[in-house]
Order: sequence, then structure tokens, then C-alpha cells
Amino acid sequence: MNENTADLLNPQANFHDLETLVRGRVRDLIATILDEEITAALGAGSHERGSERRGYRHGHRPARKLVTSLGPVEIEVPRARMGVEDGTEEFQSQVVSRYRRRTRRVDAALLSCYLAGANSRKVKLALRPLVEGTALSRSALSRLVKRLKGLFHEWRERDLSQERYRFLIVDAMYLGVRLARRVVKVPVQAVVGVNDAGEKVLLDLRIAPSESLKAWEGVIEGLARRNLAAPELVVMDGNRGLVGAVRKLWPEARIQRCTNHKWENLKAKAPKHCHDELKRDYRAISHAEDGKTARKAHAAFLAKWRREVPEVARSLEEAGDDLLTFYEYPSEMWKSLRTSNVIERLNGEFRRRTKTQGSFPNEESALALLFGLVASGTIQMRKIDGYHRMPEVVENRAA
Repeated sequence: MNENTADLLNPQANFHDLETLVRGRVRDLIATILDEEITAALGAGSHERGSERRGYRHGHRPARKLVTSLGPVEIEVPRARMGVEDGTEEFQSQVVSRYRRRTRRVDAALLSCYLAGANSRKVKLALRPLVEGTALSRSALSRLVKRLKGLFHEWRERDLSQERYRFLIVDAMYLGVRLARRVVKVPVQAVVGVNDAGEKVLLDLRIAPSESLKAWEGVIEGLARRNLAAPELVVMDGNRGLVGAVRKLWPEARIQRCTNHKWENLKAKAPKHCHDELKRDYRAISHAEDGKTARKAHAAFLAKWRREVPEVARSLEEAGDDLLTFYEYPSEMWKSLRTSNVIERLNGEFRRRTKTQGSFPNEESALALLFGLVASGTIQMRKIDGYHRMPEVVENRAA
């Protein structure tokens, strides 16, 4: 076996040498950056004299390992005493802050592993090239999660006065959360907005004891308190609490009842043997060529099913014209506006990730995780169908 063959079968030998060289260069580069930082802060280099000097160096802090995206590097942070009005104070580096053991990029990688469902042991295995030879405890990951919770609270309270959303899609899903010493299924209310560029943006997440009128009023009141302007259209299921909250707090907003939710309602009212026929008649309403054709199909549906299964007809009547609002928008948008599938897909991704969690220790942990999945890009939302027609929608509403 020649040398090249041996290296090929055991590539870590060459890679290790290369990484050692790279890390050495990184260590030297960090030292240079830190020296430039402290020189700028002091107003003078090492051993330089001058009237602009603002303090004096005094050695280095004990060497420590800093985990970078190229692996762990041993560094020494220079120390200095800075002159202030009432004496001196210790210089604090902004490049490598005190007690920092990992760069932000590595922290982001650790948090991404957590959001993907990995525990601390799996995180160590996944990021072994980065964290090899360093301590990565459960408490380190816990501190990152605590930081994520802080970001979540800032996000949920941020001012929305400078943001404009034409459409809102609102729905809820159920997660297992430990409350009063017992794991119970609670509704997680989610709100997604569609801006003028057709981009979908997660606006709110909260847990409520139920999907009552008061619970949904709290969601919408919270958005209004954060100065969110009333949307033009709210897409939702038929939850009475949600419908009532929107009508009360945003009376000028239009409502689009989710056609998929209504189909499930109709199917539940009809005998199984007529489901195919019922679906064909219903699709003539929800997938018509235009609004005029849909209304004719709607009238025909009611006339037929009042005779066949009155409960089905009454269920359709309950939704009223709110089932057909999407026809007033460009046809390219109908697929996105006729249902709350935006939230359903988001909920599906949430459920897929939270299967590994089982249940959450408290409400805050559940909401922070869901927020982190979106904020980190682990879950991405594409633009609304027909987004290129959004300028036309904006112009028509302004007229």
C-alpha cells in the first residue's frame, strides 16, 4: 500500500494537519484583531506615548478556548485599564466578550440542532469537528434556549406600526403542555400576515385555555395594541369565537371562511354513500371559473341538498357569502386565499418537529420552540400564489 492509498483510506491524517494549520492562522488573526481593537480604544499602540492615550495595557487574561466555525482555537484576550472621569475601569473587548466560549455562528449551529430535535448528546455528535476537546454541557444548551426565549418575547411585543399586511391567515393547533402538574392539549393560536410583496410573515403565537370569543379577542386585541393596521381580508375556519372577534374589532375587514374546513363540516353531516356526489357539487362552488358561476352553483347546491340532506344545506348556509370572498381577488391568488392551508402547513411542520418532544414543561418553552423554528429558517414560508398581482390589489383598495 503506497502513501497516497493510505491517506485516501485514512483521510483524517491530512485533514487534521490542514485544520491545524488553518486554526493556527485563525488564532493569529484573532490576536491581530484584538490588538487592533485595544489599540483603537487606548488611542496608542504598545509602548507608544502621546497626549491622546486613554489608558495602559497590563498583560492578558488567562488563555481559553474559543469555539469558532473552524473548530476550537486557544486565545488570549489583552487587558487594559481605561481612564474615566472618576478613575479607571477595566477594558472590555467587544470582539470577544468576557466569558464567551463560542462564536455566534457556532451558537446558531447548536440552536439549529436543538430546533431540529437533537438532545445535547446528539448535538455533540453532529458538531464533533467544532466542539471536539471542549465542554458542551446541557446547561450550555439551556442558556442558548433561554436566550431564544428572550428573543421570542421581544418579537411578540414588537411594534407593528411600520408593517402593512393585506391578508391575515388565522388558525389554531393543539400541543401537549404541562399545566397544573398534568399534560393537557391546549390550542396554540397562530397568525400569519401577507405583506404587499406577497411574503408570508409569522406575526403572533400564543396559548389560550380554549378557542372562545374571549381567547381570540385577546389575539386580535394584542395585534391592535402593537399598532397593526386592520387587514383587508382574514382567512379563518368557522370558529365562532374567531369570527366574532374579527367582526367586533376589525369591522371593516372582509372574512374568507376556509373552504377545506367547510367541506369537512358538510361531509360530517352526510351519509358516507353520498360523499362523492356531495364533493362534486361542493367543488362546483369552491373551484368555479368565477364568482358568478360559483354563486349559481351555491344556489343549486342548496336547492338540491335541502331535499336530500337538510343538515348539509343548513351547514352551507351557515357560512353565507364569507365562503366566496376570495373570488373578488385575482384568480392567481384563489388557491392561497380559499383555505387556511398556510397555517395548516405551518402546523404540520410544528407537529413533525414536536413529535420528538412529547410534551413541553410549560407554555413558554412550547412557544419559544415554535418561534425558533420559523425565526431560524428551519421552517420557511414561500410567497403567496399570485404574489405578482399584489401591486394591483394594493392599488384597487387605495382607489
